[in-house]
Amino acid sequence: MSALDPARRAALLGTKLRALMADAGVPAVGDAAAIAGGVALEGDDRSAWVMLPDPPGSVAERGLGGALAWAVRRDCVSVRLLADADAAHLARRGRSVRLPVSVWSVDGRSLAPVLPGALPAIPSVPESHRAMIDLIRAGGADPVEEHGVLVGEVDGLEVCRVLDDAVTGEVRLEVGIGAHDRETFQLLHGDRPKVEALADVVSAVRSHRSAIGASSTHPLRHLAASRLLRARLIADPSPIGTGPLVAVEPPIGRTNLKDEVPCVAREIGTTRIVVCTAGIDLEVVPWAADAIEACAADECLIAAPDRDVIDIQQRLASLLTVPTRFVPVPRDVL
Repeated sequence: MSALDPARRAALLGTKLRALMADAGVPAVGDAAAIAGGVALEGDDRSAWVMLPDPPGSVAERGLGGALAWAVRRDCVSVRLLADADAAHLARRGRSVRLPVSVWSVDGRSLAPVLPGALPAIPSVPESHRAMIDLIRAGGADPVEEHGVLVGEVDGLEVCRVLDDAVTGEVRLEVGIGAHDRETFQLLHGDRPKVEALADVVSAVRSHRSAIGASSTHPLRHLAASRLLRARLIADPSPIGTGPLVAVEPPIGRTNLKDEVPCVAREIGTTRIVVCTAGIDLEVVPWAADAIEACAADECLIAAPDRDVIDIQQRLASLLTVPTRFVPVPRDVL
């Protein structure tokens, strides 16, 4: 179905969703709308029904925010997500929302409830890898431990990573931004002392990451924008009105450096967290629900560049059971 024209695909999904609603005794009203890689229909009982047919690892993993936005704009009283049977993460995030959310898997014309899944366990960084922390600091980078991986960052951008050699099993520090850059760097500069090599990369990256304002167009300035924002706020949290902040691990590990994903900081001495994001992303609120659970937070601020904070974002944030709100960050901070 994914090879079909988007309009034709949406029409077919809408027909299927309308039939499933009828079988459940909830007649659909109005036309189907294409959202979040799927379709949405409103029931005559003011429920929002959203079908997310894509498999895990695709847009379905990010579908809750779009579904909530569609429902809120129509003053729906509940949301039913029809997704894959493995969509336990959607059910987990949905239970943190005041608007009733239920998740269902589809088997032919039958629906089965999907139970909330637990957050993934966060592995520790091996002690053999942590022995590289001093080397990372000596090269001028900030050591960061996330989901069992030790990296070095400059203003939120990864510039090195500790790995086990695939052949020898030896622990080594690889310098570079992302896997391809690390491989190329190793081929070209593998014989250079690690501290010296890392220091050169840190200097080059910092010259671009430290630039303030939109006039900086270098790619290194715009990679991992949410983590750059976090780095700025850890250095000076006054733009969002909190006390000192410290970075904490995200509830879900990153899969790459290219895709923009939120990150988390915690206010020292409190149970308030700050989720940092960049771009207008409807999924950051469900993501924040996971961060709140992982950190056992009792308050959440979502910091974003002021240009990226719109009314629907604030409305979605107000749906979370733990007090959550967006805090626009002035552009002169970035």
